[in-house]
Amino acid sequence: MTATPTGQRRAGQRPEDLAHLVEVAARLQQAAETVIEGKPEVVRAALTVLLAQGHLLVEDVPGVGKTMLAKTLARTIDGTVRRIQFTPDLMPSDVTGVSIFNQDTREFEFRPGGVFANIVVGDEINRASPKTQSALLECMEERQVTVDNQTFMLDDPFMVVATQNPIEMEGTYPLPEAQRDRFMARVSMGYPVASAEYAMLVNHAGEDPLDRLRPVTDAAEIAQLIRVVRSVFVSPAVQRYAVDLATATRQSPELRLGASPRATLHLVRAAKAAAALEGREYVLPDDLQRLAQPVLSHRMILTSEAAMQGRTVEQVVATIVAVVGVPDSGSGPVGG
Repeated sequence: MTATPTGQRRAGQRPEDLAHLVEVAARLQQAAETVIEGKPEVVRAALTVLLAQGHLLVEDVPGVGKTMLAKTLARTIDGTVRRIQFTPDLMPSDVTGVSIFNQDTREFEFRPGGVFANIVVGDEINRASPKTQSALLECMEERQVTVDNQTFMLDDPFMVVATQNPIEMEGTYPLPEAQRDRFMARVSMGYPVASAEYAMLVNHAGEDPLDRLRPVTDAAEIAQLIRVVRSVFVSPAVQRYAVDLATATRQSPELRLGASPRATLHLVRAAKAAAALEGREYVLPDDLQRLAQPVLSHRMILTSEAAMQGRTVEQVVATIVAVVGVPDSGSGPVGG
């Protein structure tokens, strides 16, 4: 659909800010694609989540580049990066940190865990126990860590890029619903097309492509771009459309668990980032439609009947997007 923005530019929003965001994002995309062959849409999704101040879950079978995507995103930004390898024996304190008694000072000292970084790469997150996975709940939602009644703020910006194998694979634990709900979006790498796989053999067989990847921006600039994204305008009509989509998932007879209010908020935030990446100062319903699958699907649970009929969550979300009415651009401003 098309719509003509009729509202006014939001206070503090400058065209040059959006132009700068688009330019930096193009450099990030170009740098990432030198490592991630043939997956521009996956890289774009990762940038959208980064600028929307969310967290990304990358799910697929082993060997398709999940960890490489996470490391590539981290390498293109000159900020602090920590990697947490999730294993069955990983403890919550390994993630958040722990207080250690110092014999010299006779006081407890806090030793930060793996989440204290701008980009946290959580590798194979569903190989750790649910108890350890849950150590990320406060970090991801409130961007802070509480240990022994002391609260420590995390770095800004802060993003978790987690990879997981399909839950049918041996040695995996399903992510708790509360954990899945804190990821703004889930993407799948998928197998590369033959031409991209051939290019990978030619370009990457002799060396690690990450060795020649250099940062193209820094954490401070990313924090500034996140502020630009926040100022993107969302009209009341588009906000109502986001609520209508979420409500439809809760009322669907095929879903046992629909979208949470947090999912609605994530959908709008991601749409603002997607609009900014296209150089727009306003969100269109099209943005919500394109992002409905990656933002909503991983939070849903099918009913037993729908699963027995061979339905997938992705199919249900596609049906909901197709049937929920789109705001009428003639009844008011769709953008601004």
